[in-house]
Amino acid sequence: MIRLFKHYIPKSLILLAFAEILIFVVSVYFGHAVRFPAELVDSDVDSLGLKSLVFAFVMYSCLIAMGLYQRHLRDGRRGMFVRIGVSFLIGFVVMSLLFYLFPGLLVGRGVFGLAFIFALAGVLVVRVIYIKLVDRQALHRRILVLGVGKKAKLIESLLKRKTDKRGVTIVGYVPIAGEKAHIPADKLISHTSTLNELVREHDVDEIVLAITDRRKGFPVDELLDCKMSGVEVVELISFFERQIGKIILELLHPSWLIFSDGFRQGVVRDAVKRTFDITASLVLLLFSFPIMLIAMLCIYLEDRGPVFYRQIRVGKNWQLVQVLKFRSMRVDAEKAGAQFAAANDDRVTRIGGFIRKTRIDELPQLFNVLKGEMSFVGPRPERPEFVEKFSANINFYAERHRVKPGITGWAQICYPYGASEKDTIEKLQYDLYYVKNYSLFLDLTILFQTAEVILWGKGAR
Repeated sequence: MIRLFKHYIPKSLILLAFAEILIFVVSVYFGHAVRFPAELVDSDVDSLGLKSLVFAFVMYSCLIAMGLYQRHLRDGRRGMFVRIGVSFLIGFVVMSLLFYLFPGLLVGRGVFGLAFIFALAGVLVVRVIYIKLVDRQALHRRILVLGVGKKAKLIESLLKRKTDKRGVTIVGYVPIAGEKAHIPADKLISHTSTLNELVREHDVDEIVLAITDRRKGFPVDELLDCKMSGVEVVELISFFERQIGKIILELLHPSWLIFSDGFRQGVVRDAVKRTFDITASLVLLLFSFPIMLIAMLCIYLEDRGPVFYRQIRVGKNWQLVQVLKFRSMRVDAEKAGAQFAAANDDRVTRIGGFIRKTRIDELPQLFNVLKGEMSFVGPRPERPEFVEKFSANINFYAERHRVKPGITGWAQICYPYGASEKDTIEKLQYDLYYVKNYSLFLDLTILFQTAEVILWGKGAR
């Protein structure tokens, strides 16, 4: 993993991104060389520079929007090829629109067609190679877990799938004196020699501390020896933060929050985020305004009820804000009080079902963002009734309100719609990761991946 702008990204994905961006750039030059083999002079090379970069940006953005750079993509090879096909189809439409709006970007239909074909072939070849290499253990970071108790068992329960373990190989678990084993015997490594010798014997790159009770048999001197020998030593909670992009509540304690990096606020940070919010909201309003007008008309015609739905939610520093949405349920949907939306909820109207699935019902919240009550990206705002209940029952739940709530967020792209306290705990773990590791880069990552959530209808109710 590489920590880029405080966000953890697998090295394999970074190399994949560089390879595919290079393919997109080169494809334009290659297409021109094939189409006009005798006419490629210095002036042509210079003029193709901007055009190739625009082509690369559009196509790469489409791959991101289709979720093709998720570190836990589980669709399999066939599903991945479907996503590539859809992303190239969208890219073709976007590039055609750009050629119409900005004729100076036009490279010619023949050149564009050839570049498009070369890019598609190149991406497919690179992806096949990536699939074959990404799970090779020789390329993995070798992990030795110190501890065999309940904490260590979390690794087995939270990293069940191959995609969860991508980039790492768990060499084994080292027992600690007095700790009851919750790990299968075949995964244990006897600690008959020093820890440093064990590290050298198994070619270990990193030690993960998963000791249940550190007051019993914590090998300080041996760990220091390993650390000074160049072996990384990390807390279990930090390991999960890096590997699966969330902060495990079961492992979280106040001292970790106090001494860990992140959770920073500041004038510059707020100014950058506010600029991003205003820019992103205005751009999206510009493109979505016709869709919003159609949605308003359809909602009104269906039952002649109000078009908008206003609801009190908890914002930054627990201030109440009135969130604006398109109404997607019957007018009397909450006559029995506040409640989560359920799967196949009969309170949802026909038009409401569609706008909820496509997230069109969230578009009016762009005005909340422009007013400064919300951010474009952040933890989803929750209702006061639920916040009070969750704050009383869930540790650290209140910390998600240290930042402005958002239209979309890290939890929304990583976890489906939640309608229970268990789901709320899961989403809180992602929200805390966002609050801790916020950066403009992470906001842009979430923004692009939100497109995939909308296109594939993930988590909508």
